[in-house]
Amino acid sequence: MFRMFRRFFSLAFLSLLINACVSQVGTSSNRVYFAEPANDSVVKSPFKVKFGITGMEVKPAGDDSPNSGHHHVLVNLDAVPSGQSIPFSPTHIHFGKGQTEGEINLPPGTYTLTLQFADKDHVSYGKGLSNTIRVTIK
Repeated sequence: MFRMFRRFFSLAFLSLLINACVSQVGTSSNRVYFAEPANDSVVKSPFKVKFGITGMEVKPAGDDSPNSGHHHVLVNLDAVPSGQSIPFSPTHIHFGKGQTEGEINLPPGTYTLTLQFADKDHVSYGKGLSNTIRVTIK
């Protein structure tokens, strides 16, 4: 009888281990990107931005669906570290209604734009779910 329980628990543990490995493999394919504009684009302000994401779902802020969140554009800033809240400021543009596109108005100059994905509470998923491009505004 003890052998049967030991074998059952060994198989259950092995199953959990395999599921954990499969889950980790799935997360490596999660990524965000700018569908528009392309890196090193020259644009006129205001200009259109379009966002894409794979491996996660776009939901409005406050929606606690698993594997979901919403986009933010950080102007001349690096990715927000995982677990830190994204502040509300002119250089942290929130798309908290779950938008996958919008318009940004910036004065002429060259900028880095970092697309940052965050959870329902604007808590960053970190560098792994960010993407940075450069744009020049005429």
